[in-house]
Amino acid sequence: MRHPAIHIDPPRGRLGILLVGLGAVSTTFIAGVLAIRKGLAAPIGSLTQMGTIRLGKRTEQRSPPIREFVQLATLDDMEFGAWDIFEQDAYEAATTAGVLDAALLEKLREPLSNIRPMPAVFDRSYVKRLDGPNVKRGGSKRELVEELRADIRNFARLKQVSRLVMLWCGSTEAFATESAVHRSLADFERAIDSNDAAISPSMLYAYAAIKENVPYVNAAPNLAVDIPALIQLANEQHVPIAGKDLKTGQTLLKTIIAPGLKARLLGVSGWYSTNILGNRDGEVLADPECFRTKEVSKKGVLDHILQPQLYEQLYGNLCHQVQINYYPPRGDNKEGWDNIDLFGWLNYPMQLKVNFLCRDSILAAPLVLDLALFMDFAARAQRSGIQEWLSFYFKSPMCAPGLYPEHDLFIQLKKLKNTLRHLRGEELVTHLGAEYYG
Repeated sequence: MRHPAIHIDPPRGRLGILLVGLGAVSTTFIAGVLAIRKGLAAPIGSLTQMGTIRLGKRTEQRSPPIREFVQLATLDDMEFGAWDIFEQDAYEAATTAGVLDAALLEKLREPLSNIRPMPAVFDRSYVKRLDGPNVKRGGSKRELVEELRADIRNFARLKQVSRLVMLWCGSTEAFATESAVHRSLADFERAIDSNDAAISPSMLYAYAAIKENVPYVNAAPNLAVDIPALIQLANEQHVPIAGKDLKTGQTLLKTIIAPGLKARLLGVSGWYSTNILGNRDGEVLADPECFRTKEVSKKGVLDHILQPQLYEQLYGNLCHQVQINYYPPRGDNKEGWDNIDLFGWLNYPMQLKVNFLCRDSILAAPLVLDLALFMDFAARAQRSGIQEWLSFYFKSPMCAPGLYPEHDLFIQLKKLKNTLRHLRGEELVTHLGAEYYG
């Protein structure tokens, strides 16, 4: 059934993309966009750039590119800005990260060198294993918020952008749980004014972005824009928000494999996961408090996909373990190793082993691109608050209170594409197919 298309503002002018953190993920994303602009590479891994969307019946054979169907901003329209605790420009930071080849970076030296990070809001109690000189010296959290808001306005003016999106691509903060100061906007703002320790840097960035009507994405697992106070503010300001924790390597495979095992009703008694990585993210996660934040994000996936409360005989005694090991020689080339203990007909045991030698930032960069473009689209479509249709990209997808998050990658993709169809007034695809068979 078709619905009337809603009004969506066209992507006029330039789109500013503000990144919190100018490390491996952010520089790989920026350099990738610049390389694609120059015709040096293809946007592999990006749904917005390479994906298509089926419209109508299969017999109609209409499958336009997503970027054209929903009128996304183009890569040529992007301007980049960032905050970071280190003073290196984007070329220097990309060289330090060691993700991309020196020969490619040399071809992009000039535009990357022109991207210099603004001083960051930083609190070592949230990230103990890093420290840097390029930090804001505001005397209070309220002053820090005002400095961030001024940074946003100044960037928009200097780069002459008409729209903005902000993404937290910084390090994982120490584990935190929701407390009283997070439960209403009034309490949250009082906590800012009183310099409450429960207000983290990532929350200050989210608050500043929403106050400036800038869509905000949390690409890390820390508690941030997913607290009730900031959800309330986003709804009041009519600003889209999304998160959290980009789904890249090992968890991406879990959301592909686990739905298949469940679909065939194969039992799982154990799933052991370990990771080896040596980049800055690995160093930060060597701190037990930061690892705890990541662990909670990674471990929740299987419970929601396998639904042990409904399939107790198959998944009720699942032993799920997750480890992350900081191993500097590996750099950004992460290795995820999984051992899955299965059982099938008549309880006969089986095993599945997966060894994914992946590149963390190479997998993350196209997700940053997609989220920036889709969040800009959401803002132009007048969508407010949590954008659950973007769950496809996250380990811990935000959803409305009282709902459980959907983790099955294939259901997430169907939700995303049906949202685009709905907004453009096209028929939703259910895959029922009864109309083809009389």
